[in-house]
Amino acid sequence: MTKTVLCAVDINRSEEEQKIVKQAAKLADMDGAQLDVISVVPDYGASVVGAYFQDHHVATAQETAGEHLNALVESAVGAERNKSVRHVVAVGKVYQEVLKAAKLCGADLIVIGAHDPDLKDYLLGPNAARIVRHSECSVFVVRHDS
Repeated sequence: MTKTVLCAVDINRSEEEQKIVKQAAKLADMDGAQLDVISVVPDYGASVVGAYFQDHHVATAQETAGEHLNALVESAVGAERNKSVRHVVAVGKVYQEVLKAAKLCGADLIVIGAHDPDLKDYLLGPNAARIVRHSECSVFVVRHDS
């Protein structure tokens, strides 16, 4: 029985990601599980461009991302259902933060999206592939439409 479903989304693709949130909510509702939705903001401090960003820029980006994540989830599942969803905005590398969040929240299932394959990433994008490969729980991959 699934107790916690973690859904990873890219808030920059709000319209496309609603399909993933809806699927995650459906899977969570089937078992009466907690739904957590995560989005990851890049950690500019760890890169060459990090010198141009100060900590308050990352904090502001994280806060803004939280607002966008809340709006995305509410748009996908409605205001009432959104109240019971735990929203997580992490800072770092997508696959690492999703795996860390899954472990911390005790996720039994991770729901992620995968774009149509191209020559570079034939089956899954690099983050989705890493999450599938390294997750300690089951992973449900939702295909994006063309």
